[in-house]
Amino acid sequence: MNETQVLVINADLPDIDHPLAIGPEPEMFKLAQHNYKSGEWPFPVRLVKPGTKVRSDKAYLASMLPDPQAEEREQIRDIRRAHRAGKYTIRALTDETGYITKRVSYLVHKYSLPLLRNEYWRAEKYDNPNEIITGQTVELLGEKLGAPARSIRQASYSNGIVCGYYISRVPKV
Repeated sequence: MNETQVLVINADLPDIDHPLAIGPEPEMFKLAQHNYKSGEWPFPVRLVKPGTKVRSDKAYLASMLPDPQAEEREQIRDIRRAHRAGKYTIRALTDETGYITKRVSYLVHKYSLPLLRNEYWRAEKYDNPNEIITGQTVELLGEKLGAPARSIRQASYSNGIVCGYYISRVPKV
């Protein structure tokens, strides 16, 4: 039976062109263990197949970092699951999912999940639609934006902009 040929390379400085040893996989595994334990190779080694594109450990570990978008998708999936289960307030969604209130509120408004409460006011940044500010009343939104409530209310009728934000009133569902 054909045994797979492998190269033994230094894991800290991966260089496939200058392997430490070449041979069948079971023998190279035993050799690598023996030489590492005996101290002949005072560095970690890796077994790779010939022709493999080898990256450094730093690049490999960097590729394993979690994707922030994937984390957000997982969070909104959990929030939607709780929403379908009958949790229609920020507090109930927070209790159900275990995420902090600020994060749940941000995601609920970003993905426009209907909540069981009266209307609320929403301000979406003109040049960054991911930046959203919400307020239960026009006065609260005015305080957060630093603009008078009257100009916010007036802008909501015409889809106008106040302080660089599109203003809208989200009705009770």
